[in-house]
Amino acid sequence: MPSPALLQTVLREMITRERSPRTPEPDLVMDDPDNVAAYVEAGREDAVMAPVYLFHGANICEVIRPGDTVLDLACGPANQLALVARLNPDVNFIGLDLSEPMLEQARELIASKGLRNVSFRHGDITDLSMFGPDSVDAVVSTMALHHLPSVAALGRTYAEVARILKPGGGIYMVDFGHLKAQASIDYFGNQYADRQPALFTLDYLNSLHAAFYPDDIASAARPLAGQARVYKTFGLPFMVALKSSPRRGHDAALESRLEGLKKGLPEWHKTDLADLIRHFRMGGMRCAPLGNAPA
Repeated sequence: MPSPALLQTVLREMITRERSPRTPEPDLVMDDPDNVAAYVEAGREDAVMAPVYLFHGANICEVIRPGDTVLDLACGPANQLALVARLNPDVNFIGLDLSEPMLEQARELIASKGLRNVSFRHGDITDLSMFGPDSVDAVVSTMALHHLPSVAALGRTYAEVARILKPGGGIYMVDFGHLKAQASIDYFGNQYADRQPALFTLDYLNSLHAAFYPDDIASAARPLAGQARVYKTFGLPFMVALKSSPRRGHDAALESRLEGLKKGLPEWHKTDLADLIRHFRMGGMRCAPLGNAPA
């Protein structure tokens, strides 16, 4: 059952006439060592972001197939990428990021887990000229697009994805959606302040302020029309996802491993995961590997 505070936030977003301004991130590239460390700590698999990474990881698994080459845009310290790469040892992953400190953390994490199916490149996600046309099987990005400075930059990113993606390729690109009321941003930004580093809470609030409105995301994503659909969490667009149709058939082994990860979560993480599944399902997006496929 959703909490009274969450229900109040949903109701507020549905009736408010407020439209809080988008404020780009103070640092468009996360290079500060303290901020990088806080982000990395909160993003480990047993930390506050665990249910979010599991949810996005399962959705990524649904749009990739064995043998694919998959590009992860703005991969950061590779917390998400490491999880997906471990679940898909027969997929070749490339992580791209503009922050060298983040890439250093990413390389260390991948090496510590003994993963041999991940490589990294330094670059700007708005300019993917290092990749040729129709050169990758799938493109993914999780909770990173709000770092872009403008809607125009977001549009260039989507246009580059459309250029490099093979016909029928997979897409899962998800980020925060901009909430209309400042009170709603404050609610989500401080929701887990007692469970995470203070710098992560500040970064989280900055991210929510920098998020794009769903209508801007839908407009910018026009180059990918017909290849993917825009989904948002029901009631309020706390998260917005651009997702292609599933490309993977039933995979019992994968689903068993995901179920094991779900069972290993603490109870409050299980609640957060269930909320994400429910709100995206009510918004039309389902994920068969998480056991909530259409009947």
